[in-house]
Amino acid sequence: MSLPAAESTRTKLLDAARDAFAAKGFHGTTTRDIAAAAGMSPAAVYVHHRTKESLLYAISLAGHEATLQSLRDARDGAEGPPAQLTAMVHTFVLGHTTAHTMARVVNYELAALTDEHRATIDGLRHAIQLLIREVLADGVATGDFDCAEIGMTTNAIMGMSIDVARWYVEDGDWSPERIAEHNAQMALRMAGHRE
Repeated sequence: MSLPAAESTRTKLLDAARDAFAAKGFHGTTTRDIAAAAGMSPAAVYVHHRTKESLLYAISLAGHEATLQSLRDARDGAEGPPAQLTAMVHTFVLGHTTAHTMARVVNYELAALTDEHRATIDGLRHAIQLLIREVLADGVATGDFDCAEIGMTTNAIMGMSIDVARWYVEDGDWSPERIAEHNAQMALRMAGHRE
């Protein structure tokens, strides 16, 4: 079944904006660039979004909400902190490779958001961070992890997981699956996993 016309147009517009922001950066992209990529007139862009920033916010909101839900699902589908951390990091990294264009935009164009929109996105980023932190703390409590610096380790795991979007290339030597598996194993080492 095809999407209704308005939703199809909105999706096309968001995809065009995402690709333009990834290629030129938020400040280097004009609404004319976005409209041309979407096959629309510049005026038509404003029918769906009042500003270029509102496009960025819509993209960022969707990306962060999807990431948060995927990490919750990964955690809930695994038993015990080591398996949960493995599943979450694997999911996190896989998302940042298979959707690397989206990931680059939502992670590296944050400064272009309005204060109100940035606060919403920061709240979602904090919720993602808390999921990882909670699993690390649970693993310390069960004796599965030897991790004295839970906060710093959480930041390190998030940093390496997010940064793959910056350097990943589709025709490179490493597949998304291989990168995700490697980073999940690295996360266990960072957590001080006791076999």
